[in-house]
Amino acid sequence: MEPLLRLYETYRQDVYRYLAGLTRDATLAEELTAETFCAALAALPRCRGDADPKTWLFAIARHKWYEHLRRRAPVTEEELAGLYLADGAPGPEQSAELRQCAARVRQLLDGMPPRTGTVVRMRMAGYSFYEIGQALAIREGSARVIDFRARAALREALQKEGLV
Repeated sequence: MEPLLRLYETYRQDVYRYLAGLTRDATLAEELTAETFCAALAALPRCRGDADPKTWLFAIARHKWYEHLRRRAPVTEEELAGLYLADGAPGPEQSAELRQCAARVRQLLDGMPPRTGTVVRMRMAGYSFYEIGQALAIREGSARVIDFRARAALREALQKEGLV
């Protein structure tokens, strides 16, 4: 138990900040941080110790975030639009604009090659690049590149249209 306590004391803030950046929700980040360290405790006997502890914990945290995304309800229009805005989702007073932006994102995705749209939609659903690669029979790195380029194209198109 002592090694995990040392890990917790050393990396708790780093894991929390990582999850807070992913979730943009302090309470959820706290919950996922706790789940991360519980999972680390369960995995500790099987851990070979050849990975950097911080990297190992971040991988567990990322998987906890993906699990959370899969368990929750589908992405709302506002969340969909927020995924493509440079500074995150605007406040609730702009929800009509967000719905318009989200509808345009869906139209733009429909106009992209099928594989590209699938990659982006799977990422929005919380799938890892590894899982996307397996599902589409492409390399993980290819899935990352496709997602990055598609998001950049979406953001550029939305900026040109004055939606972001």
